[in-house]
Amino acid sequence: MIELNDWKRAVIKVGSGLIAPGGVKCSSKYTLPIAAFITECINRGKEIVLVSSGAVAAGLSTQPQLLKKNHRSIPEKQALAAIGQTLLMASWSRFFDFPCSQILLTYDDIHNRKRFVNAKNTIKKLLELGTLPIVNENDTVATEELKVGDNDNLAAYVAMLAEADLLIICTDIDGLYDSDPKKNKNAKLIPVVEKIDSSIFQIASNSKNPIATGGMRTKIEAAQKATELGIDTIIINATKSEVFDYLLNGKLMGTIFKKNKNPIAAKKLWMLHALQTNGKIYIDTGAAKAILKKGASLLPSGITNVEGEFKKGEAVEIYVKDGNDLKLIAKGITQYNSNELKKIQGKKSIQIKNILGYQTTEEVVHRDELVLTELE
Repeated sequence: MIELNDWKRAVIKVGSGLIAPGGVKCSSKYTLPIAAFITECINRGKEIVLVSSGAVAAGLSTQPQLLKKNHRSIPEKQALAAIGQTLLMASWSRFFDFPCSQILLTYDDIHNRKRFVNAKNTIKKLLELGTLPIVNENDTVATEELKVGDNDNLAAYVAMLAEADLLIICTDIDGLYDSDPKKNKNAKLIPVVEKIDSSIFQIASNSKNPIATGGMRTKIEAAQKATELGIDTIIINATKSEVFDYLLNGKLMGTIFKKNKNPIAAKKLWMLHALQTNGKIYIDTGAAKAILKKGASLLPSGITNVEGEFKKGEAVEIYVKDGNDLKLIAKGITQYNSNELKKIQGKKSIQIKNILGYQTTEEVVHRDELVLTELE
C-alpha cells in the first residue's frame, strides 16, 4: 500500500463512464461514493475542484431519437451537451449541502494567457466562497478544431489553474499496468512512477484495449503536465468504494505519478503545454549551446532561418540542426515579427537599429519568455 503525502487542494477528474455507466443518463452508482469522499475532504478543511464529463450522455436521456445513431453531427453533440449540462449539474449538486458552481472552459480559455489568468482568478474566488467548482469543456460552442479534446488533459490544465497539489484521475481500472490486464492475466500493476518518459507512454501504446490506449495515454499526458508543475497525480479505480476510504487515511490503491522535485514555473509550464505557436526559428549550434547550457536569451546573431508569419508577442518554436534532423529545443515569445527577423537574422544586436530603423530589445526571445522542451 502506497503512502500518500498530505495535501490541501485537489482536482478530481471523473469520466463519463462513471457518471453514466450505460452511456445514457446520470447514475449515482459510482458518483455517490465520489461525492461522499468530496464532502468528507471539505469537512476536513481541504479544497476540491471537480472536473466532470457526462453532459452528452445526460442529454441523450432526453432525446431517444438520437440514441440509435452511430454518428452524430457536431450540432447534435453540441445540442446534447447544452441539454445535459443542467442535468449533470443537478446530478452532482443533489449530493451536497454546500453550493456548487459551474465553469465551462474552451480551448481559448486555456491557450490565451489573459483568459487563462481570468479563469485562474475565478476558481480561486469560488474556493474562497466555499463552493465546489465543477468544470467541463464547453462542448456547446467548441468545434473539433478548437477543443482541448479530452477531460484528462483538461483536468491537468485545471490543476494548473487551481494551483492544486494533487490530481486524482478516477477511472474503472486499478491504475497503470505493465501490459493490458484484460489481455494478459499476468499483467502487473505499477504502483509508483517516478518519472514519465517514453517507456511509460509505450505501455499505453502497446495495448489495443480502448480503455488502455486513448484512455490511458491521455491520463499519462495529464500526469506529465501536472507532475512537471509539482503536482502528484494518482489514478484510482472509482468503481471500488473502498478506494476512497483508503485515500481518506492517506493510503493509495492505484498508481501514483510522483511530482518533479524541481518543478518548472507555472507560466513556463503554460508556455510549454498550452501556448499555441505561430512560427519557427532555426538557430546555429552556438546559440543552441548558449540557450541549453548557459541559460542565455536568443539573440539575432544565432538565427539561421525563420519560417511562418507571426507578430511580435506571439510564440515560436526554436529548432537546431542535429545531424540530418531538426531538433526542437525551446518555445518562446518573440520580441520581433517574422518580417523583422528575416532582416536581422545572423546580425549582431548592435546592428538592429541601423537595419530596422528602431530597436525593441537586444534579444529576440528573452530568457524569461523562453522554456526548454524535451522531446521523446
